[in-house]
Amino acid sequence: MKILKNLPYLLLIVIFIACKSSTVNIIDDRKIEFTFLQLNDVYEIAPIQGGTLGGMARVETVHKELLKENNNTLLFMAGDFLNPSLLGALKVDGERIAGKHMIDVMNSMNFDLVAFGNHEFDLKQESLQKRLNESSFPWITGNTKLRSNGKVMSFYKETSYGKSAISPTYIFHLEDTDGTKIKIGFISICIPSNPKQYVEYSDMFDQAKTTYNSIKNNVDVVFGLTHAEITHDKKIAALLPNIPLIMGGHEHENMSIPVGNSVITKADANAKTVYIHRISFDKQTKETIIKSELREINNSIKADEQVGAVVEKWQQVLKTKIKEIVSNPEEIIYTTKKPLDGRDKSVRSKQTNLGQIITKSMSFSYNDEVDCAIVNGGSIRIDDELEGAISPIDIFRVLPFGGSVIRVEIKGFLLKRVLDYGLLAKGTGAYLQYFNARKVDYKWQIEGKELNLDKIYKVAFSDYLLKGLDIPFLSNKNKEVFSIYQPKEKELAFDIRLAVLEYLKFITKKNIDN
Repeated sequence: MKILKNLPYLLLIVIFIACKSSTVNIIDDRKIEFTFLQLNDVYEIAPIQGGTLGGMARVETVHKELLKENNNTLLFMAGDFLNPSLLGALKVDGERIAGKHMIDVMNSMNFDLVAFGNHEFDLKQESLQKRLNESSFPWITGNTKLRSNGKVMSFYKETSYGKSAISPTYIFHLEDTDGTKIKIGFISICIPSNPKQYVEYSDMFDQAKTTYNSIKNNVDVVFGLTHAEITHDKKIAALLPNIPLIMGGHEHENMSIPVGNSVITKADANAKTVYIHRISFDKQTKETIIKSELREINNSIKADEQVGAVVEKWQQVLKTKIKEIVSNPEEIIYTTKKPLDGRDKSVRSKQTNLGQIITKSMSFSYNDEVDCAIVNGGSIRIDDELEGAISPIDIFRVLPFGGSVIRVEIKGFLLKRVLDYGLLAKGTGAYLQYFNARKVDYKWQIEGKELNLDKIYKVAFSDYLLKGLDIPFLSNKNKEVFSIYQPKEKELAFDIRLAVLEYLKFITKKNIDN
């Protein structure tokens, strides 16, 4: 009877011993698995291309699936997300949004680390500082510093707890269920392609080596989170052969490039795809095994409700603001089978099909009663390709700052100088996209005829070009500019974006009629 009376206590003792025994049997195998989810060059929070691809709420669904699979999952952005975007160009309460929407969405997704991209420095210093302060995730930058009040210092975040410097390196501490612990380090560099008075760039490769050497002995393995051209990433991989993976940005097409023992990966822009890296690390042998999967973010993935609500909040801001200009912003006005190339690298270095559509639209806005049409490549801000069904929102994404198309009477000699300057400005925003102008056998032709230096030409320009900012000698102060016509508000040329919309509707109807 005494035994039966004490049976509950005996059972508790047995259970405790069993649990104790099972705990003792969990042995650190010195191996650990973890996952990286990589994005880069994301300017749009909502799905694009008619809702078929992209969308940060869909990315978050993938993110949460990976966290369920492995709690040691980290979410990364390899630069370029604060700008350019249509939403970012809009004003709310008199102030440009300037990436605030992206920070809001990324905060809700709990990003683990982000790198600076060249487009982050499109923002004014004050706006960038606000975005840094608003972000709840850490940043990393190896070769960029802040110039302020004659001093060079680290970029920083300022919160109610004070200022904290943005570090050139970053360390994560991971542990798995059997107790294996690991420290993984990160280095980062940003391409110095966007000079600003408040930004001090140092050499990418020197900083990559310096930051790697500063962290390598404090961690088990080092990875790269970079924003540079693939040629730069390849050089870094060759300089630092012990880095097994460089997650990069800047290029907008997905790639996986092996370099020695390293691999460089980049996903497609605007979250059309993401890279998933499932990584196994052996602490004893120091061997890193990486299995990478390129995952398309499409409409088969259900949007995460929490992040979707944040996205929708900002989409309502977008729709409200655009409806002030165009009544049906989501109407399909044109369909293209061949992608329209609005990537920065393209529109600033060669004539593109999107540049042709914009300049043809400029001529169309004046009933084709101009000799040629010219726009600076830097006005095209989408830094992406348009494919499939195109709506007014897409065109506003291409030309978020709008502006008028002005008709100018200009002497042939000055027109030649302008066209020559545009060619010499290859690689910058001053490179020109044009219609009815081309260079044949080293000579410019306008409407198929050799440019006459003494003739007065009627040219459709974007109003920005006549401000003398990109081309210093092209302004209303030049005596070879004989007249400037500024369109009135009700005229098609008053807003270059509306001109493009009407031109695309016109050619769509023309194709249907034929």
